[in-house]
Amino acid sequence: MEIEGKRVLVCDCEGTMPLDGNVLARACRAKPDARGLATQLCGTELGRFILALGEGKPLVVACTQEAPRFEEQKEEAKRDVPLAFVNIREAAGWSEEAQDATPKIAALLRHAALDVTPAPVVSLKSEGVTLIYGKDQGAIDAARRLADRLNVTVLLQPGAEVLPPRLMDVPVVQGRVRSAKGHLGAFELIVDDYATPSPSSRVSLAYGTGKTGARSRCDIILDLTGGTPLFAAHETRDGYLRPDPGSARAVEDAIAKAAELVGEFDKPRYALFQAELCAHSRSKKTGCTRCLDLCVPGAIAPAGDHVAIDPFVCAGCGACSAVCPTGAVTYSLPRPADLLNRLRVLLEAYDAANGRNAVLLVHDLRHGEPLIDLAARLGRGLPARVIPFAVNEITQLGLEFFAAAIAMGAAAIRILAPAKAKHERAALAQQMGYAETVLAGLGFGAGRLGLVETDDPDALSAALYGPLPLAAAKARAFLPLGDKRSLARLALAKLHEAAPAPVDALALPKGAPFGTLDVNVAGCTLCLACVSACPTGALKDNPDKPMLRFDESACIQCGLCKSTCPEKVIELVPRIDFAAQSRGTVTIKEEEPAHC
Repeated sequence: MEIEGKRVLVCDCEGTMPLDGNVLARACRAKPDARGLATQLCGTELGRFILALGEGKPLVVACTQEAPRFEEQKEEAKRDVPLAFVNIREAAGWSEEAQDATPKIAALLRHAALDVTPAPVVSLKSEGVTLIYGKDQGAIDAARRLADRLNVTVLLQPGAEVLPPRLMDVPVVQGRVRSAKGHLGAFELIVDDYATPSPSSRVSLAYGTGKTGARSRCDIILDLTGGTPLFAAHETRDGYLRPDPGSARAVEDAIAKAAELVGEFDKPRYALFQAELCAHSRSKKTGCTRCLDLCVPGAIAPAGDHVAIDPFVCAGCGACSAVCPTGAVTYSLPRPADLLNRLRVLLEAYDAANGRNAVLLVHDLRHGEPLIDLAARLGRGLPARVIPFAVNEITQLGLEFFAAAIAMGAAAIRILAPAKAKHERAALAQQMGYAETVLAGLGFGAGRLGLVETDDPDALSAALYGPLPLAAAKARAFLPLGDKRSLARLALAKLHEAAPAPVDALALPKGAPFGTLDVNVAGCTLCLACVSACPTGALKDNPDKPMLRFDESACIQCGLCKSTCPEKVIELVPRIDFAAQSRGTVTIKEEEPAHC
């Protein structure tokens, strides 16, 4: 069949999925394939795939297991045809509710037909200059293993009892790393007690007087000390390898990985930044610090009135984008508008195929996809109403995502997370908390959002099967356009339209990115210092007369107005006022000008 101008090939995997080609085509609102569904597209019916390649249209194959085979056939056929794959088997067809999964399969196919905008990349270049930081003979042994492939130097901690090498075939020095910064291809270290060994060292390496504050640069760091890591969130620091020195297997794996870190490597530029939208500081007064408070790897730092993001250090968790109130930080895998558009297509297709009460299972590819596969292979599979929705990192999700999903017709959202977090989940918990406050306040009830933390496929199935406590609200269709804050406003407005018990305003927890100001008007002198400090233009003056005006829809609760006010008459009031957008600017205080 054909969806959005793309040829879609569906296979029932040797009859292991109860699929009806005509029913599925109707659910997809597409013309059925004249030859029906394939049953062994990767084998005896591979010719159908080759014929489809010859049509020259973009191609979607409903199989991920055999993707390498299809890619190989495309290469042999010398066809430059866009090729995408979608998993309907473990996501829907291998399930005890597979007979009822046609709406979900239709949604997955239409979703797979969407074009994906690639994220920008940054390049890291390594020439193989390697520092092996150790405390014993193991560091020298590792250096010898790598010396024929990398330019290695061993840095031994003071006090290391090491027999002098019979042949000084790798450089060995002493020192203790005081500080380290950088990334693969560009590490910079400050080393104390730096000294070279005496050539006459006999029983153990002996050193002269150590130097304080020696500087070193390298491309790769292999840390075999077993001590405190040189970097926070060290697992995410490209080029920094820190195995457990007590585990021979871990050390071997690290040595092998270090040997491969030579050349040029691309990584996504996860966070796109617009400094002019940042509300971090004005006139040396600190305002918003939401992203700074959450970035564990230290990729974000103050830089005057705004912050700066180091794309080479950024680990891609997306928490900075999730909490940014202005849209200054935008996650690129994908961008928020593209993510919500994917969501829209998925839920609209499910609804059009007569699906009911969709539960969105949001997961990452690294942990979630393999666990869903195991649940399908070894257990009950996913319920028919549970639609998997892959994201790069679950920590990239913000309030606008949760609001949009419920407004678009999802009955509930379950986020699949590993039992041991790769990234700090404080931002995710915060954003879910804001969403739950809004949902409860609008009459949607409790239990719409949930976090499933497990590495066990049976536990995953147990969490997803069973009665759904709440039905979906009537979907409010909308096209997600604009920056992140505009999307949040739009999603919240549509959620308000769909609300069982709509109210004009809802109080939000402290730190929320929406709200108003409580100004003690009697104490205000109309000095307008707050207007100058406001980074979003929520506070305004009037060039013709002394006047203080306020647009609540633009207020991000950064607190710059409060900290700038010399009279201390401003207080922040976090809330969501659903009429603020239409109400526009209101006057807080005005006076008649004094005529001289």
